Amino acid sequence: MQGSKISKLAALVALMVAAPVMAAEVPTNVTLSDIQEIVRGNGDEVPTLDPAFSSDTSSSRVIQDMFEGLVSQDGDGNIIPALATGWKKSDDAKVYTFSLRKGAKWSNGEPVTAHDFEYSFKRVIDPATGSNYAWYYTMAHILNADSISESKMPKDELGVKALDDLTLQIMLDKPVPYFEKMLAHPSMFPVYRKVVEKYGDAWTKPEHIVTNSAYKLSKWVINERIVLERNPAYWDDAKTVINKVTYLPIQDMTSEYNRFRTGEIDITSSFPLEQYNAIKKQRPDELLTMPSLGTYYYLFNIDKKPFDDARVRKALAYAIDRDVVTKVILGQGQLPAYGVTPPSVSGFKAPELAWAEMSQKERNAKAKELLEAAGYSKSNPLEFELIYNTMESHKKLAIVMASMWKKNLGVKVELANQEWKTFLQKLSQKDFTVARYAWNGDYNEASTFLSYFETTGMNYSKWSNAAYDEAMESAIKAADNAKRNHYYQQAELVFAQEMPAIPLYHYTRSVLKQKYVGGYSVTNAAEARFTKDLYIEKH
Repeated sequence: MQGSKISKLAALVALMVAAPVMAAEVPTNVTLSDIQEIVRGNGDEVPTLDPAFSSDTSSSRVIQDMFEGLVSQDGDGNIIPALATGWKKSDDAKVYTFSLRKGAKWSNGEPVTAHDFEYSFKRVIDPATGSNYAWYYTMAHILNADSISESKMPKDELGVKALDDLTLQIMLDKPVPYFEKMLAHPSMFPVYRKVVEKYGDAWTKPEHIVTNSAYKLSKWVINERIVLERNPAYWDDAKTVINKVTYLPIQDMTSEYNRFRTGEIDITSSFPLEQYNAIKKQRPDELLTMPSLGTYYYLFNIDKKPFDDARVRKALAYAIDRDVVTKVILGQGQLPAYGVTPPSVSGFKAPELAWAEMSQKERNAKAKELLEAAGYSKSNPLEFELIYNTMESHKKLAIVMASMWKKNLGVKVELANQEWKTFLQKLSQKDFTVARYAWNGDYNEASTFLSYFETTGMNYSKWSNAAYDEAMESAIKAADNAKRNHYYQQAELVFAQEMPAIPLYHYTRSVLKQKYVGGYSVTNAAEARFTKDLYIEKH
């Protein structure tokens, strides 16, 4: 690994000081390396380090190392206190009162207060900010969030208030049974007001940024690396072991794998799909395959003809052989997706979907029938552009999809790859016809997947359906999990009938990890694997 070495004496002193609290995190039989530095592959270049604008996995990984909210997750994905030591809610479950941690500080030594949260929440919901996660606050039903996001109310009317420096009150317009889970998302992390207001969009530069979690930004070289160094002002710094983490944006998975093999990378973001079986045989102790909260899609722009026609959308969905995709192309335990919500979601039971029960031959026949009914045939073939962000795995899948559509339906597809930032811009500006997409759950509950496609949700297709919205509205009012699941199933049935996006497969998460890296969770279905929970064994 790259980086400067610390002296053995300094390392010994550090271990002696930290030993009493580290014992709970590091097994007693483990000897720690003198050098606690780690390098992580991160896929795409990070578009932003501002928690208000993060909507992708690459950004979230880095942001979650630098910022922390009221709650966090343990290694199994359970919600645990973070900057809030505890909270209580009113009898009607619409008012939450959080007690903040005494002694919590920003990386510049200033205290973290309830006022920081109030400012940050109002910043996200403010239309002037332009946060693409303002919708998340409306889904959390924070009081007045919907009206503020539509510029019908001033941001100061948001139901978030600092009662004093260490007491934060959040008011909802209706009870949300999974609200605590939603608080772990980066869009609900506080940011330091003075630097945001002083430097504007440049506040996340290394020379300006102020953080409140285990690490602070040391270096950010675009398309090369992001380096984070330990933040001694962090309230739980005594339990942190890793002193420096470097994130590398590597889109070429073969290159990432080669750098892992030479020891330059300690944890990959992925690896070449075609080498999965070989890696499984050759490196069984370094390959990790875990449950994941994620669904891979092809997203339609509903405003562009002919994708305003559900028959066309369904035809393209039906004509894909998902068994080929999951077993032949991917082969890492991914599951064919016929609905929105992954089976790894806690407490969710998928409804029986008629098209999922068909054989592929039957689906192909139905797809042809639907497309012909919409006016397309060999003499008048459907033609469109499919865009995807630059990554070899996305390219391979897109080529396979185009081949299946051509073979089964005579459809002509033009493939176009985009760099990550450009790709995100095209999605947000609706400058696409069909686009590769994926959604990783913001919390472990079905609503994180299903609410995306609500009229007020984030979905880039801007699909809107009253029956779908009604099912989701009923779900949040449901008295128990069984009734809530019933309404989630109704939403899934509406989705299958309208097909605003093509669900292709449900993720598993597979990475390569050097054997000397400890503390990496293999049980959490969410993406939350914080560097502060890791350590390097002597090797």
